[in-house]
Amino acid sequence: MSGGLLVAGTTSDAGKSVVTAGICRWLVRRGVKVAPFKAQNMSLNSFVTREGAEIGRAQAMQAQAARVEPTALMNPVLLKPGSDRSSQVVLMGKPVGEMSARGYHGGRQEALLGTVTGCLEELRSTYDAVICEGAGSPAEINLRRTDIVNMGIARAARFPVLVVGDIDRGGVFASFFGTTALLSAEDQSLVAGYLVNKFRGDVSLLEPGLDMLYGLTGRRTFGVLPYTHGLGIDEEDGLRVSLRGAVRESVVAPPHGEDVLRVAVCAVPLMSNFTDVDALAAEPGVVVRFVDRPDELADADLVVVPGTRGTVKALAWLRERGLADALVRRAAEGRPVLGICGGFQVLGERIEDEVESRAGVVDGLGLLPVRVRFDRAKTLARPVGSALGEAVEGYEIHHGVADVRGGEPFLDGCRVGAVWGTHWHGSLESDGFRRRFLEEVARGAGRRFVPAPDTSFGVLREEQLDRLGDLVEEHADTDALWRLIEGGAPEGLPFVPPGAPPLGAGGPESRGAAPDPAPRSPEELDFAGSAGSKGEGLVVTGQVRAEEHVNEEAQ
Repeated sequence: MSGGLLVAGTTSDAGKSVVTAGICRWLVRRGVKVAPFKAQNMSLNSFVTREGAEIGRAQAMQAQAARVEPTALMNPVLLKPGSDRSSQVVLMGKPVGEMSARGYHGGRQEALLGTVTGCLEELRSTYDAVICEGAGSPAEINLRRTDIVNMGIARAARFPVLVVGDIDRGGVFASFFGTTALLSAEDQSLVAGYLVNKFRGDVSLLEPGLDMLYGLTGRRTFGVLPYTHGLGIDEEDGLRVSLRGAVRESVVAPPHGEDVLRVAVCAVPLMSNFTDVDALAAEPGVVVRFVDRPDELADADLVVVPGTRGTVKALAWLRERGLADALVRRAAEGRPVLGICGGFQVLGERIEDEVESRAGVVDGLGLLPVRVRFDRAKTLARPVGSALGEAVEGYEIHHGVADVRGGEPFLDGCRVGAVWGTHWHGSLESDGFRRRFLEEVARGAGRRFVPAPDTSFGVLREEQLDRLGDLVEEHADTDALWRLIEGGAPEGLPFVPPGAPPLGAGGPESRGAAPDPAPRSPEELDFAGSAGSKGEGLVVTGQVRAEEHVNEEAQ
């Protein structure tokens, strides 16, 4: 078996994804064959592997950092929220149904531990090291019993745990101490130490606090990573994307031509794969912002309606906000609009949805001659083709089947005047196509914008990943990190009281509430409705029939 490490965090968005990617890039540069792994991911930003499996985009990015091809083994469980209370469960890259959060954490999640450990074992048999990413915080004491992504996987694999804290939020010392002190003695024995992320200023001022933290916990800090702008690495998004938080931290380079080009992205509910516009933001002179008001479209040269996990909900939101009317006016004036995936469906004439929203037949905006019918089977594909005289690659993730009834062909969709629509995610990462598309947009918007002839999104992404590797190599104790990965957590790490509370402590009776009912039967933990494959034909590793755990009731 290979060595490994679990990168946990004091909170969501502490920097686990980028630290994992940075460690992968540092290791591969020193000749280590390394793979990323995340047992369970909750995200609306996903990617399709070459074998047609859907995984989190963060794991695809980490695989690129490790210079390996992403596979379903690297993210066996993906949860795609459809609301605050339910998600589509994607198992080994294929959707197996919808489930409530209570149902999932009430028994189904725990049943998947064999599947995720089987995937991890297969990766460990192939690679020198596996760098795992946790989710949220390992000290979520309400979920520890069924945990398969934080201490549950660390305990199963006997991996050391590195806890990352975002000092830019404040309270990082309390977060490190509290995270450790809320774990059981068995879990604490694997917590090897800490990594400070997003530090601004003089590190010497921080060092006394790190020494005191060591005195309190007996655990060292393995590095202090500085706050770094403009990384632009693919993000996870939990249940929702904050409108302002979604704006990328990228520096807009001066335009190659005389004018800049302004792109407004409608921040629709359950927005998925908003990373599609990263390639636009990488272009010198292109300014990308996310908007939620019709007046914010007025000065936009291009409006993008992005993908969404809730097409009908997004359509209603556009109408409620007045954005739908603004899009219709733009189309009538010949001003550019691009719809991607769910955004493409919204621009059509009619949506028939008995799967995602179960709303039946709903009128679209009527800007494209397209009718969409939602199918229970999900399309997962890696198409290649051409448009505007240039080669294009992309990936598809959708239940909606488009019946295109006119217009000019555009990838798998169509174009009418200055309105384009396609199901293809990632198409704008094809450099030649992106330049031709932006030339068309500039012409339609009357801008003297000229795309830079040498911008390569692939090269820029590699540079960003190298910057992550540099951060780890220059600001972390890499010798100590390698000893952790190779040899595991140090022996004799002290216990930090009080430890995890006993089961039942501080339960509903202490809150004056009625106690929870007795554990429900498997039949009561059913999916809200099957959404596709029902698990048939899944490739499950480690001799584990994963679909039996989560789909035995989804008929």
